[in-house]
Amino acid sequence: MVKKASEAKPNLLLRTARKERGWTQQQVADRIGAPQSLNVSRWESGTAFPSAYYVMQLCQLFGKSVRELGLIRDEAVLKSDSHPSPVPPLWTVPTFFTSLVGREQDVDDACELLRQSEMRLLTLVGTGGVGKTRLALQVAAEMRTSFADGVCFVHLASVSDPSFVVPTIAEALDIKQIGERPLFERVKLSLRDRRILLILDNFEQVAAAAPQVEELLASCPTLTIMVTSRAVLHLQAEQVFTVSPLALPPPEQLLKSETLASYAAVALFLQRAQSAMSTLRQTPANLHAIAEICRHLDGLPLAIELAAARVRLLPPQAFAARLKRGLPLLSVGARTLPERQQTLHHTLMWSYELLSSEEQHLFRRLSVFSGGWTLDAAETIWLVGQETKGPKLSALEGEAALQDKSLLQQVGQEGEEPRLQMLITVREYGLECLQASGEEDLIRRAHAEYYLALAEEAEPHLKEAENREWLARLERDQENLRTALEWSMTSEEAELVLRICGALWEFWSRRGKRSEGRYWLKAALGLPGAGAHHVARAKALYAAGYLAWHQNDLSEANLLLRESVALYRALEDDRGLARALGILGVIIQRQGYLAEGRSLVEESLTLHRKLGNNWELANLLQNLSYVAWWQGDLTRVAAFAEESLILARGVGDKSLIASALHSIGYVAWRQGDLVRAATLVEESLMLLRELDDKPGIAGSLDTRGSIALAQHDLEHARKCYHEGFALSRQLGDNIGWYPVGLARVAAAEGHFKRAVSLFALAETAYGITEIMSPDEHAAFERELAAIRSQLGEVVFAAAWAEGISMTAEQALTDPVPAT
Repeated sequence: MVKKASEAKPNLLLRTARKERGWTQQQVADRIGAPQSLNVSRWESGTAFPSAYYVMQLCQLFGKSVRELGLIRDEAVLKSDSHPSPVPPLWTVPTFFTSLVGREQDVDDACELLRQSEMRLLTLVGTGGVGKTRLALQVAAEMRTSFADGVCFVHLASVSDPSFVVPTIAEALDIKQIGERPLFERVKLSLRDRRILLILDNFEQVAAAAPQVEELLASCPTLTIMVTSRAVLHLQAEQVFTVSPLALPPPEQLLKSETLASYAAVALFLQRAQSAMSTLRQTPANLHAIAEICRHLDGLPLAIELAAARVRLLPPQAFAARLKRGLPLLSVGARTLPERQQTLHHTLMWSYELLSSEEQHLFRRLSVFSGGWTLDAAETIWLVGQETKGPKLSALEGEAALQDKSLLQQVGQEGEEPRLQMLITVREYGLECLQASGEEDLIRRAHAEYYLALAEEAEPHLKEAENREWLARLERDQENLRTALEWSMTSEEAELVLRICGALWEFWSRRGKRSEGRYWLKAALGLPGAGAHHVARAKALYAAGYLAWHQNDLSEANLLLRESVALYRALEDDRGLARALGILGVIIQRQGYLAEGRSLVEESLTLHRKLGNNWELANLLQNLSYVAWWQGDLTRVAAFAEESLILARGVGDKSLIASALHSIGYVAWRQGDLVRAATLVEESLMLLRELDDKPGIAGSLDTRGSIALAQHDLEHARKCYHEGFALSRQLGDNIGWYPVGLARVAAAEGHFKRAVSLFALAETAYGITEIMSPDEHAAFERELAAIRSQLGEVVFAAAWAEGISMTAEQALTDPVPAT
């Protein structure tokens, strides 16, 4: 917004900083990528204020803070007294390293819409390559301070199945698949009371998930969603924001070189081309050719950037002439494609035709990867079928050539090697070329076999002391693993699918992806021919049963594990049999059939000890401690956990060590040995924080708070419950334990009405009694009865009703009322 000069307050600090360096306003504008010097003039005169992006650029340019440059919009905001949030606001938005050209008005308009209180869903709609994602990133940066609980960016470009939209959102929010509550319910619980901007990027290929977006908005009244898509979602709450191509000079302006650079498309080409070749000059001939190129490319930013990278190979005039001859032919071929691909397809085909035959071959093969790849993976795929004579071009040289031509992007570092990927639109074109080449089945099989080998190599390392690196590696390649599973499923490669799933179950379990794991395992086990591969099937049945058990689907787990046990017995595979028997025995005991369950567990323990399976034995013992907890047998909880701890220390698995320490500390608390309990749980917390194991941290904080409460250290207890509450809301799981803990703190302070309200919140909003053991449920009911007796039925009922409408924020921040 531009102010009247009479209302403006000049920014003398900014003007002085510029003059000290002897720069003109135009020179400052050029250095920070501002479209014209008029912007700098307005900032100095005080008639306009720079956006957050340009504030950052100015601070970097002058080496001064926002205060030193007079770039603080409102001092009162900085001095306002506000309560800190229990957790820092989310910020999972990718960093961008290039300026946004020609979108200033779009950014302002989108931000203005998002500031409206009634705005819930803003959809940025436009053709592929028009710059929807980049615009969304800029809007997110501008709006960052407007959303108290942060901004979360969700990548959907590589998600093709609508059923994976919710798991992908959960993953971006760091919500794990734990317990029996559906993942979508945990997402809704996590977002219900938070003021967050959720960005869903590349939604068009999962449009069938649109009703879930509407359901999420209905359940979370303070949530705002921004979507980028090539198609409208057709939802009631949707506000469509059309993202058009960049402004182009009309035909009659092509000969007026003095105005051409002011058009956004030409300005973008110039900026990117000069980054590629700093010696490029803005001569009338170059500007005229660049304007023609931009018109041929319909002002699409991605197409322009791909083309601008070619100036090192062809000067603009030669580039324009070649493009002019080639595009009519490309246009004919592209009409057979979906409408959303036609314009960008022209540019991609033209870029592809500029490659050498070897580069084209490599480009086609690399398109099989989803979500990026390493040099080792590229070399493996590149050499398939060429092992005898070898290709003329090495994978490394070819990748460098493709990266130079803007067909590949470096997206990170894996060890000492870069990790590369294709933009989704570029990959789509590459897959089209791969299919046309006749190599698709050969390359897809090689891709699936490569990621099977990775999964099977990683599997044993997930049970070792240094498992974090392997978990992270599988996390980075999960899109490739999904692609491998999808192709293997479609091709009915039963053994391949079963083996990949059998190797990944531990990863799915540890990373909270149990629903996804069960989806793939169910599909694999149902494939024609899956029954013929007995070893792989037995392992897949075990994996499916284990994941079902951890989601409290006991009946399904029982059926799967019984079949696994039968197969392992027939195969005389004692290692597999020991695993399956142990978990089946745990489940059967949990279902109430104690004698049969204990018999199976004893057989499993004997086999594990005979075979020296210490990790498996430690894990089974920890599961048995859970059963003992449910049965209220603290002596057996401690015995199982202590033996598990000895074994876990031996194998060095910090996650198992922390779990055992927590269980032993829990028993010590229940038995009144508070000093020992605090020491053990603090050690567990230290390990869990080192692993960044948020579900584990949240669980241990609940126990640590209970210990502090028993020690009458109410402030420490409150601190633990507050942190645990914040973490569990992020995860969307086991939230109810923390309002219960805060209720007990309130009761200890004599604030019984607040205690009742917090108990009501835990029960009605979070279903706490559904996950309590029978002993804990009974204790919960006794506490309520004692407080009801203290307050009387009328006061108790009023306090309970108040708790039903209480928000999580009120539970954390409301002042304690007087009794």
